[in-house]
Amino acid sequence: MRLGKTNLNVNKNGFGALPIQRRNMEDSIEILHKAYANGIDFYDTAHFYTDSETKLGNAFSEVRENIYLASKTAAEDVKSFWSDLEISLKSMQTDYLDLYQLHNISFVPKADDELYKAMLEAKNQGLINHIGITTHKITHAHEALDSGLYETLQYPFSYLSGAEEIKLVEKCKKLDIGFIAMKAMGGGLLTNSKASYAYINQFDNVLPIWGIQKLEELDEFLSYTKNTVLDDELLKIIENDKKELGEDFCRGCAYCMPCPEDINISLCARMSLWVRRFPAEPYLTEEYVKIMDKTQECVECYECVDKCPYELEIPRLLKENYDDYKNILNGKTQV
Repeated sequence: MRLGKTNLNVNKNGFGALPIQRRNMEDSIEILHKAYANGIDFYDTAHFYTDSETKLGNAFSEVRENIYLASKTAAEDVKSFWSDLEISLKSMQTDYLDLYQLHNISFVPKADDELYKAMLEAKNQGLINHIGITTHKITHAHEALDSGLYETLQYPFSYLSGAEEIKLVEKCKKLDIGFIAMKAMGGGLLTNSKASYAYINQFDNVLPIWGIQKLEELDEFLSYTKNTVLDDELLKIIENDKKELGEDFCRGCAYCMPCPEDINISLCARMSLWVRRFPAEPYLTEEYVKIMDKTQECVECYECVDKCPYELEIPRLLKENYDDYKNILNGKTQV
């Protein structure tokens, strides 16, 4: 597919490299080499993803010209921007990035902002080829598109998305701005990769970046083709997931963190979904009980609500998840 006005022609399967930070170097390189050998050529990472960039550099330094590397910076000042870019280039063992994105920052830089000028300077120096932006806020997304300054938009998009997100995709197509879909598996809560792939396959301007940390996960996405389409069975799965999850659920983006009371919000606010959609036993241990009990210390300061890009009522979600978790733990509710 063509990634908008960047004119990058990329494999419809993009590789989201956040999860490989959880694997060791040897395993990560094995996964990345297999992805490359099977035609995946777009790899998305970020300075924020610990050693993810280093793993990409070690895996692809010999074939750099055959792939597209995209990274991100959460810097909101020029000095930090140049520092992040320098580290990313060094870590990935390259002298340029195909795409560099502002990473979910608190505002959308305009043409006269020093941060955007730094992006342009980096492009003029040949350190980056294209400028993009990522966000979880739809108002920021539209602001970025309307500015005409960005060549790509990275935004959450899956079969749980609604009409407003689909309009965003259509707007990107009209403006010839590449749309990169993050959280295409619903932040880890969707279990059917075929349904996810088939749904996104409907949109010829959407590049999903699948978060992959296991060879078997990679194999699933490699097995799908442009002929993988939504059928009645997949549509039923999607309908059931939408009914169960709705819109009022935590995506686990962790932008609400840290919590002043040291509550693990991104885990606790969706715990009951984890234990209901996946094998419950790993989450019913003493360790997780202590983590969930910590939610009782919530003082409802609403700092998390102010930071949540989905405007979720997090204190309520914490209480509901805690109550449900305790009922499951005590055998009062069947999973």
